[in-house]
Amino acid sequence: MIATSLDTLAQLDVLAQQPGQLGTGGIQGWILENLLPLLLLTVAILLLWLGGGKGDNAGVMRRVGGVIVALAIIGLAVTTNAGVNIGTFIAGLFSSGG
Repeated sequence: MIATSLDTLAQLDVLAQQPGQLGTGGIQGWILENLLPLLLLTVAILLLWLGGGKGDNAGVMRRVGGVIVALAIIGLAVTTNAGVNIGTFIAGLFSSGG
């Protein structure tokens, strides 16, 4: 049993060292296309059910603000060079124009 496990680990190590064989692109795409919309739908339904049913509209909007901040962070995390571009834009606001 242990020898089989070690053989499997050795095979995975060999596969991981070969370029172009393994990657996380498929997992990232699946999360962005399937899991993230499902989570957003769940959060929206919970916000409407928990807060809207009691008439606590201010509480719902406060939570929606938090969700928007979380979405912005997720957007930065999955967009290529987004942090660099935002940093360049902010630095451009404070640098001299001429």
